[in-house]
Amino acid sequence: MSLLPIERREGSRPDITIVRPDGPLTIRVLPEFAGYLKPLTPALLVLDLSGVPHMDSAGLGAVLNLLTVQQKAGRRLVLANPTQRVQMLINLTKVDTVLKTYPTVEAAEQA
Repeated sequence: MSLLPIERREGSRPDITIVRPDGPLTIRVLPEFAGYLKPLTPALLVLDLSGVPHMDSAGLGAVLNLLTVQQKAGRRLVLANPTQRVQMLINLTKVDTVLKTYPTVEAAEQA
């Protein structure tokens, strides 16, 4: 059984992949989270956070690491639908200056 169910679907264009984790993004699930995302190589990866009720510092670190990997490969990562608690963490830690966040998946796809 998966510790962190993750739904993946294609976006509105073939070069977009949307990934939606369903559960807390914490240190406990990071190996599974990272392992799932590592082989994905779309030009734009949209991380739909609507199913993530909260995230700890390790989870935020994993998202930032994913951003770095995407950027080094010439690809992009954007976040969509963050819950209030997740958005608060992003704002409080000031990573909103590097992580682009959109209110909907559709808006994120237009990024």
